[in-house]
Amino acid sequence: MNLLLPLLLGLILAAAPAHAIEQNCRSIQAKVEREACYKKQEADLAEKRKQAAAREAAPPYSAERMSQEDAYLKSQLRGICRGC
Repeated sequence: MNLLLPLLLGLILAAAPAHAIEQNCRSIQAKVEREACYKKQEADLAEKRKQAAAREAAPPYSAERMSQEDAYLKSQLRGICRGC
């Protein structure tokens, strides 16, 4: 549930600008320019979806990154003078 709410909110917000762009493409009178506008819109939307999928697929913290941070913290703690 915690992951579902941001996903739905993102989809709603992503759909609103796409609809506004579509209205702008419809107002273009020349067929060639209008089709170019639609193709650009599709490419932009596909790129946004690809980036969103990549963000969702990547875990915020991987085990490798956490072990690197743990090793760094251990080295920092060893340098602290405990008896001073």
